[in-house]
Amino acid sequence: MRIDNQFSIAKNDRKNEGEGIREMNTVFTYIVTLIAIGISVFISLFFKAELERMFREKTSVIAFHICNILIVLMVSFAFSVVFSVYIFEKELNLLLQMLINMLIVLPIYFVGNIIFEKNKFKFRKYRPTVDGKVLVINEKFLQKKKR
Repeated sequence: MRIDNQFSIAKNDRKNEGEGIREMNTVFTYIVTLIAIGISVFISLFFKAELERMFREKTSVIAFHICNILIVLMVSFAFSVVFSVYIFEKELNLLLQMLINMLIVLPIYFVGNIIFEKNKFKFRKYRPTVDGKVLVINEKFLQKKKR
């Protein structure tokens, strides 16, 4: 009897150890997905700003935001699926994963958009005034030219 009890305790310890590894795999998956989301948000916001500048839009276009969010969702979902299914070989609930990715992507996109809009004019060589007739040259660009 005693040997059987010790064997079942050791078996349960191995089972709990496997659950801990699975949880660490999930945490690792979400950390990598979070990094991919951050990178893709700022890349997509940069492209959105360039497209708006190319089309000479004065205000932000909502269609670009919707496309950016969909692109970032696809990237995050792809990272989640690849790490969960192909690398760690565990089952994936698609609807739950899409909901979790959406809850991660939306706040990061909105905060990234606010930060990007604040700093948008720092990267431009010039910006037009309100009436559009005068160009105000960025001082940082002039300092780079003098060197």
